[in-house]
Amino acid sequence: MSEYIIKGGRKIEGEVKISGSKNASLPIIAASILNQGTTTLYNVPDIHDTQMMFEILKKLGGKVTKKKNKIIIDTSKISEYEIPEELMRQMRSSVIFVGALLGKHSKATFSYPGGCDIGARPIDLHLKTFEKLGINISKNYGNITCNCDKIIGEKIDLDFPSVGATENAILVACLAKGETIITNAAKEPEIIDLQNILNKMGANIKGAGTDTIQINGVTKLKDVSYNIMPDRIEAGTFLCVAAMTGGNITIKEVEANNITPLIHKLEETGCKIEIQKNEIKMQAPKRLKAVDIKTMPYPGFPTDMQSIFATTLTIAKGTSIITENLFENRYKYVQELIRMGAKIDIEGKTAIIKGIKKLYGANVTATDLRGGAALVMAGIAAKGETKINNIEYILRGYEKFEQKLNNIGANIKLVKNGINIF
Repeated sequence: MSEYIIKGGRKIEGEVKISGSKNASLPIIAASILNQGTTTLYNVPDIHDTQMMFEILKKLGGKVTKKKNKIIIDTSKISEYEIPEELMRQMRSSVIFVGALLGKHSKATFSYPGGCDIGARPIDLHLKTFEKLGINISKNYGNITCNCDKIIGEKIDLDFPSVGATENAILVACLAKGETIITNAAKEPEIIDLQNILNKMGANIKGAGTDTIQINGVTKLKDVSYNIMPDRIEAGTFLCVAAMTGGNITIKEVEANNITPLIHKLEETGCKIEIQKNEIKMQAPKRLKAVDIKTMPYPGFPTDMQSIFATTLTIAKGTSIITENLFENRYKYVQELIRMGAKIDIEGKTAIIKGIKKLYGANVTATDLRGGAALVMAGIAAKGETKINNIEYILRGYEKFEQKLNNIGANIKLVKNGINIF
């Protein structure tokens, strides 16, 4: 077991470089199966989730080599089509391998995925997509087997703009015969990143970033080198922790257009923000002003930033209203913040936050990835010492999190099995 020990009351000031995107890396790693050759990736974050994706690739027969700052993936000898259950249960994004295996090899066996418990996230949309493309699906004792003779392009109308279902539909259709059109597709920047690398491989995909994506199947894909986009949620996290502590921060290697809703909300709280090419500078006021937010699919306010921004508002002046429209269990972190003195009432999908002047250190538990990061923020801003256990959730999605924060003013120790690591 690992934990963070944080000495609070610190101001975040300085520069931080944003890592590659977790949510872009995972489907791109899976996409390496489609060219059945070599994929060279740059800017892949060194986090638990990417390591799990590499482990799955190796179990399937792929080879993963790390050379300095690049990852080389060789999928020419993929010979297994069953995703190991023990790895599948560790992370929900492992389901994205199914689309790639089906797209290239027309078969895949897997169990229901795991990951953060933030609410119901059924894979029904994924399965409906596969069936629409002529793939046979059978379920047996928790395992799902998909196979077909060949995949024929078809129109796919998603019931909801699911990111994962959109990505799986793209992966399945790249090598299909004919044209596939996805309507009500997710518009996230990570979808565009997936389209870009696949097109560089030789795929024919148009429309990523809009609600309609058109895919004309090709017969073969080629080797590729690609640089992963920066992580917009990590960028938002560092902006928020600086805002919460009245700090002054410059974040580098960031695409500001991808976090426009967050930037606007931070400006509403009183932060002064200057945007330059691949760089954002922010000066926070002594105390933030309360604001309201509603999470929505992209380009709306991201659900992944809900707990992080809500934590920022716990010490803002006034009352803030948060409405979570996507996941029903995304308020688990609230009870931990209340331990630290926060005044938050939950009414259904709404959180009412009455700003206080100060949080206080406490022993708390991370309940999911983003909620865990929010507790780290709270600990940095709070008076006294905060211990956060169950930080494995946090390590899933943030590269060198405590090191980056310590470099800009935090005081965090990472303790593993009672031993100080950093």
